[in-house]
Amino acid sequence: MNDVITIGDAMITFDPDTTGPMRFVNSFKRKVGGAEFNVAIGCARLGLKTGWISRLGQDEFGRYIYNFARGEGIDVSEVELMNGYPTSINFKEINGDGSSNTFYYREKSPTLTLDSNSLNEEYFKEARLLHITGVFPAVNNQNINTVYEAIKLAKKYNLKISMDPNIRLKLWDEKLARQTLLRWMEDIDYLLAGTDELELLFGTEDIDKWIGKVKEYSVSHLFIKQGENGAMLWTDNNLYEQPSEENVNAIDTVGAGDGFDAGVLYGLLNHWGAEKILKFANILGSMVVEVVGDNEGLPYLEDALNRLEEIKTIER
Repeated sequence: MNDVITIGDAMITFDPDTTGPMRFVNSFKRKVGGAEFNVAIGCARLGLKTGWISRLGQDEFGRYIYNFARGEGIDVSEVELMNGYPTSINFKEINGDGSSNTFYYREKSPTLTLDSNSLNEEYFKEARLLHITGVFPAVNNQNINTVYEAIKLAKKYNLKISMDPNIRLKLWDEKLARQTLLRWMEDIDYLLAGTDELELLFGTEDIDKWIGKVKEYSVSHLFIKQGENGAMLWTDNNLYEQPSEENVNAIDTVGAGDGFDAGVLYGLLNHWGAEKILKFANILGSMVVEVVGDNEGLPYLEDALNRLEEIKTIER
């Protein structure tokens, strides 16, 4: 049985060797990335049994990602390599302050071969939680139906469902993003969103109105990601706040939200209290930004608990 399953694409990510505009960068390092894939890696490193549903190209990049996932302990039994569909890639541009821009090349994505009829119903029977984001459905309209079918299967077999809107307006427009994600909201148990995403979805900057909206949809936990300002959690009619971690040397901010999500899912599946979950999730996000790469900074459980000061590390 998998604790967590997720559905989405993965890409080869080319990280620049220098900061600044990409046109001046002469060399890149090959890495892997993808919103749902990063969360799967984060969960697996924390010791959760994690499954990933996807399609990759039958090419060297696809084989590299597939083997990388296996090496992380992710269940890839629902991942296939497809002929005639090149594995997607992206190039990252990193600024001096750690912020970044990403340029995607997803034409003829292998995930075009993953539709609602491709989902293995048995796979959902043997899981505890389905994690989805707004990235995969934004890649093409077919994926909207595929994710919706995954949601229906998750509900059929009583899985909890978490969603990170992760809205990428380079991939779809505000109207379709809002329409799609709100359509799914009534089936969501845990919503993990940034303040800008909540403003887009609910049309207001008022936290009380956000809470009122998620109550209408019967969302049990609303996690509000605020970046360097920390995070909040509303659940059981209580609002908890957690400041960001101190003395964080942010080098690359990509993947911080995915790390936060992995920390949240670990805490929820282990029935932790609200304040501990928020603290742990913030720690994971802070560890990600201290390392260049989308997922290289995602910690193993021992390292994360050490930051949480639940275990002591003897260095010598």
